[in-house]
Amino acid sequence: MSRIGRAPITIPAGVEVKIDGSVVSVKGPKGQLSQDIGKSIKCEMNEGKLVFTRPNDMKENRAKHGLYRALVNNMVVGVTTGFKRELVINGVGYKAAVNGNKLVLNIGYSHPIAVSYTHLRAHETSQDL
Repeated sequence: MSRIGRAPITIPAGVEVKIDGSVVSVKGPKGQLSQDIGKSIKCEMNEGKLVFTRPNDMKENRAKHGLYRALVNNMVVGVTTGFKRELVINGVGYKAAVNGNKLVLNIGYSHPIAVSYTHLRAHETSQDL
């Protein structure tokens, strides 16, 4: 059995999960998401945890078992804490700077790379190695 697929998903407080046939809907403080998990994978709510099961060990069912469990887990994380991207620049000669609404990266290419952003929270640290 898939290690990812057999791990239950703990539903935090303030999150509502609704299972309607093969569609799992998750509603939380940051929004609402839904995913169709197909007819072969079963999803059940047991004591505040979502458990995914598959009918047999066919290759397609094994692949979908872990996939849909991971997708629904990401939905739960998305409606509670949201997602973040973290960039760690480590090494000699690498540099990052915020210029207006762009993040300018000097990371070894012949030219600087400018990335525009909408919401950026910059956190600068220095490590003595």
